[in-house]
Amino acid sequence: MPRSATTSRATRSPATRSPATHSSITSSDVEPFTGFRPAALTFLRSLERNNNREWFEANRERYERDVKRPLQLLVEEVDVRLAEIAPEIVGDPKRSIFRIHRDVRFSKDKSPYKTNAAAWFRHRDAGHSVGTRAVHGGAGFYFHIAPDECIVAGGIWMPPTEAVKELRDAIAEDHETLRDILGERAFKRAYGELDPEARLTRTPRGYDPEHEAADLLRYRSFTVSAPLTEAEVLSPKLPDLLAKRYALMVPFVRWLNGALGLRAHARR
Repeated sequence: MPRSATTSRATRSPATRSPATHSSITSSDVEPFTGFRPAALTFLRSLERNNNREWFEANRERYERDVKRPLQLLVEEVDVRLAEIAPEIVGDPKRSIFRIHRDVRFSKDKSPYKTNAAAWFRHRDAGHSVGTRAVHGGAGFYFHIAPDECIVAGGIWMPPTEAVKELRDAIAEDHETLRDILGERAFKRAYGELDPEARLTRTPRGYDPEHEAADLLRYRSFTVSAPLTEAEVLSPKLPDLLAKRYALMVPFVRWLNGALGLRAHARR
């Protein structure tokens, strides 16, 4: 997914819960999502200035109350809506939310915490990992809140080599369908072009440089994204807004998942 989430990719096992678990939730079963408070962004701004364990532990209660809990509730409510627009894509408040801790093992920046909060809605038949050499997590939907960048996104971010090969083979065989999806008026107005991160300068080895889809074959990552305003993120109507934005992405995400052998579902 987007660059700001690259340190969030942690390998986990596929969810074992029943696919119908969240689609059957009613408003009386869970605490309702009432919107992020401005305190969520205030906390993340403060974390940017105080990115150390001592400060975080002293303010952990703020993180749990103002950032993590609202995000869990948001995931629950978006999952209910996904049961209608893309039943195969699921959200789980325990598995969908990225950890606040950064993986600093191979980074020059040793800051221990991310200064954003994010959630990933994935295909229920896929592995949970994204952007690793483990079993790919398929394509899905993403949400990200940060002081200077709140976004909605979807697709598959930096999949492993085997998955990239499957996607490129599918593009070489059926690029017309993908182009139609990417060129659909509402989709293009909302998301523009594929994010160019990690795009090759030349056609990858094994594919004809003169192929009609040579431009698409150069992509290593297949994602789209769009910004959200602070007012949108703080609104109690955010679950409905995300559902509408994700609905526009459904054909794109399903094309990617179909290329990876992950089928669409009519119901949960």
